[in-house]
Amino acid sequence: MADKTNKNSQIILFYKYVYIKEPEQVAVWQREICERLGLKGRCIIASEGINATFEGTKENIAEYIKELEKDERFLNIHFKLSAGIGDAFPKLSIKTRKEIVSLHLGVCDVNPNEMTGVHLKPEELHEWLKNGREFYIVDMRNAYEHKVGYFENSILPPIENFRDLPKVVEQIAHLKHKTVLTVCTGGVRCEKASGFLIKEGFTDVYQLDGGIVSYVEKYPNEDFKGKLYVFDKRVTMGFYTDDAKHEIIGKCDSCGEKSENYVNCANPVCHRHFIACDKCVEKSDRNVFCPGGCVLNRHGRKISPVEANLV
Repeated sequence: MADKTNKNSQIILFYKYVYIKEPEQVAVWQREICERLGLKGRCIIASEGINATFEGTKENIAEYIKELEKDERFLNIHFKLSAGIGDAFPKLSIKTRKEIVSLHLGVCDVNPNEMTGVHLKPEELHEWLKNGREFYIVDMRNAYEHKVGYFENSILPPIENFRDLPKVVEQIAHLKHKTVLTVCTGGVRCEKASGFLIKEGFTDVYQLDGGIVSYVEKYPNEDFKGKLYVFDKRVTMGFYTDDAKHEIIGKCDSCGEKSENYVNCANPVCHRHFIACDKCVEKSDRNVFCPGGCVLNRHGRKISPVEANLV
């Protein structure tokens, strides 16, 4: 169903908010399993849980799940499996951090093990959309992810990174007593976001169980328009893109033509991620720079005029 696949390769995406007393020991265990099974990808472990995405052979991904579930803390995980491409990740990265998805709010941080929105199954969301129920989808992904795909009529806050969540609360404050559904790629961000909204006084909060990827697998090219942005070499994930119902909603940042092709700014100081159509890429000899000029570097720092003139 993806645009480019490898028959024997599979990608697994999962997370679970669960208390982990010894994140470092779990990281060592995870590295041992992944190296033995030849998996590549990323895994973050914190006292609040685990968040991972790996690629490997179908057989080894199945074996990985068996090994993971030997620890009862990791039972009942919603695993999202999709076709791999064989080289979606350049290496294996296992890290321990303070959070599996960072809010950096200090004492105001939310623990999803204690506070979170109601999990709404993809089938339930499909019914809500068909029946015309009043509710509001708030997309908790980054702005550059929205550009290539989103739920029709959803609220798309201009989030630069997940730490901008407090700003989102200000923008949707008028929905505090309405039904709000948070969505993200695989569920890990919208689960924490839903808890944060409850903490901020929102009274009827849901989260999409399994994230957008789970909905799109069941209902391709229906309510979610375009493609789903993913954080690996595939960049975007499409389902039945040859289907007449598939709609390209992304637009080239340079010329405005429809496109789903992401590039990074060729200025090494900037490296910003944006959409550039094939014509604009060819026109620039594949060295594409920010159409409006570079503003921020990859760490979010303002680029000086001298640095900007590097292009």
